[in-house]
Amino acid sequence: MTQSARIVGWGKYLPSRVMTNHEFESFLDTTDDWIVARTGIRERRIAADDETASTMGLAAAREALARAGLEPQDLDLIVTATCTAERIFPACSSLIQHGLGAPHIGAFDVNAACSGFVYALDVARRFVESGAFHNVLVVGTEVFSRLLNWEDRGTCVLFGDGAGAVVLQGAESGGILSSVIGSDGSGADSLYVPGVCASPIDPVVNGHYYVSMNGAQVFKFAVRTVAEATRQAVCNAGLTVDDIDLMIPHQANLRIISSAAEALGMPAGKVFVNVEKYGNTSSASVPIALCEAADAGILKEGQRIALVAVGGGLSWGAMVLEWGGTGVRH
Repeated sequence: MTQSARIVGWGKYLPSRVMTNHEFESFLDTTDDWIVARTGIRERRIAADDETASTMGLAAAREALARAGLEPQDLDLIVTATCTAERIFPACSSLIQHGLGAPHIGAFDVNAACSGFVYALDVARRFVESGAFHNVLVVGTEVFSRLLNWEDRGTCVLFGDGAGAVVLQGAESGGILSSVIGSDGSGADSLYVPGVCASPIDPVVNGHYYVSMNGAQVFKFAVRTVAEATRQAVCNAGLTVDDIDLMIPHQANLRIISSAAEALGMPAGKVFVNVEKYGNTSSASVPIALCEAADAGILKEGQRIALVAVGGGLSWGAMVLEWGGTGVRH
């Protein structure tokens, strides 16, 4: 029997260390004004030495479960979106599962870079909608600060660390209405990090696993694709852009967000933005923003919300959901 997949709990975790733009002025040829004008970012969070993707994801997951009124033993599956896990294997999800105390359920990771959370949410909804599972935890968690070349002002000022999580549960109606995911591997060299298993003759690697980005290409791709993917997801839901009450985009760059919203004809008041506080937290970006919007009381029951993200791949994902409020419905 087909059912809908509804968000019944959410939680986030941000490291305590705040790194402002002014700190970069001491070791980079840049200024706060330069960074803000080009990105909208004013500060970001940096993980402590003992914090990892799994520890941050675990903290966010615990908060999401508490808000949903569920125990770890109530979960049927954990899906984690990350590209900065502390181990190649086992999956970050397995470490979160163990930390929660939810033994023997399925747990795996999804890596679609900054689009990862939307991908993971789409995967999770399929399990719920099919009736195979009732409660699924979806986590987005990243420690991008450990992939940065702190001498490259084109990348190191953009990223931060954090985690967000939601609990999906089967419901009779509402919840996720539509989704779109896609990728164009021909743009892989526009935004990537070399891997530990790359060819030993690859001159790019040399033991340095830093983010490499063609900013101009990624900017053009992001503006175009955020708008296109959102339109497609909205259309698939049988709605128009005017029917959307709030768009929660990937928080990579304020100019990308503003340009995409303008292309959609969506007023600024319908677009949630927190990039100034956290920078680009990759797959944690959308869930952190979703949590902040929910905690601030911006999300109301019955509202239609659009989630959209783009990232390395080059990948994209968009989703339309009907917000259902807090708590489990039995």
